[in-house]
Amino acid sequence: MTEPYVPAHHVPGSPTRGLLPGLVKGLATTARTLARPSHTAEYPDVQPHLPPRSRGVIALLEENCTSCMLCARECPDWCIYIDSHKETIPAPTPGGRERQRNVLDRFAIDFSLCMYCGICIEVCPFDALHWSPEFEYSELDIRDLLHEKDRLGQWMATVPPPPALDPAAAEPAEVAAANRPARTARPPRPTPEGGA
Repeated sequence: MTEPYVPAHHVPGSPTRGLLPGLVKGLATTARTLARPSHTAEYPDVQPHLPPRSRGVIALLEENCTSCMLCARECPDWCIYIDSHKETIPAPTPGGRERQRNVLDRFAIDFSLCMYCGICIEVCPFDALHWSPEFEYSELDIRDLLHEKDRLGQWMATVPPPPALDPAAAEPAEVAAANRPARTARPPRPTPEGGA
């Protein structure tokens, strides 16, 4: 039976043949990179250049929030807390009916639980949540990572404007609806003669 092949540097008592070439290769790599300028990012002194779609912190535009709870229901981590109450709005025209709307009492996101998946931003039908590239909001106490609606609203100043629309695209339905003239009130119906 033949003996299995064993490399020379594994045979006891043989000179190590792989040590010297490996050492020379390592020194050559070190010599090549020694003269090159370093690419170290001096982070605290120089702000990094972030990609345009960076996910930093979630900002809240409170006026757009209708307390529909879609973001809180779709959140896989259950880190969004919303409290609201209903408020009656008087009829805008005489003879109209009163309406109810939700008033936002509390909107909070616990960033110690958030996994930055962006589902809450995608499911929001009223564009109340936005990504901000701001990432410097670390805290010494984990309880301070629970951002209430006031602090979430402050992040809106750092949200970049949306990209410009394609000039050849059709006018968005929201813009067309906003440009339509306001509806006028219906004239009262005539009452039938002799009726009550």
